[in-house]
Amino acid sequence: MTLSLVVAAGLKVGQHLSDERIEALQAAEREEQARLRALGLLAYRPRSATEIRQRLSRAGIAAEDIERTLAGLERVGLVDDLAFAQAWAESRVRARPRSRRAIARELRQKGLADEAIQRALASVPSDEEIALRLAQSHLPKLRGLAPLERKRRISAFLLRKGFDYDTVTDVLARVEHALSAGTPSEGDVLG
Repeated sequence: MTLSLVVAAGLKVGQHLSDERIEALQAAEREEQARLRALGLLAYRPRSATEIRQRLSRAGIAAEDIERTLAGLERVGLVDDLAFAQAWAESRVRARPRSRRAIARELRQKGLADEAIQRALASVPSDEEIALRLAQSHLPKLRGLAPLERKRRISAFLLRKGFDYDTVTDVLARVEHALSAGTPSEGDVLG
């Protein structure tokens, strides 16, 4: 048993314990180990309840201990699937932009419910806005290329980021229009 559990239980050397008391102490120890492992996971980055459940299960922690641990973490706000989904979506748009569909797929893989995913995506810009920003950021790398090659590369880049063909086509038209009007600034393409 951990020292904190021994102190909390008020155990003393030579003290005799009943079988029930020993079982209760062992259960408390298992819960404490589950809680510490979950907190370690959360120290690295926020996680969904499903991610924590899977990681604790792989570590051999009993399902009832996992559920009690998750309930406690949810109660104090350390595990909140909706907040996690919103933070993940906003982070993706800011740091590693991709389509809303791709973000939703990532959130589903993390075990989030469709309701949490839809609420998180409500705060994310439209696919066209995200794709326009990505195309704009990609343009400097394509200086000097023929228009057809530039369009092909922008198209492939946006498709890899999960945007659908219609969005890519619309963005390409806006980018090419801005380029034909002169050297674009972000406002020219995004406006």
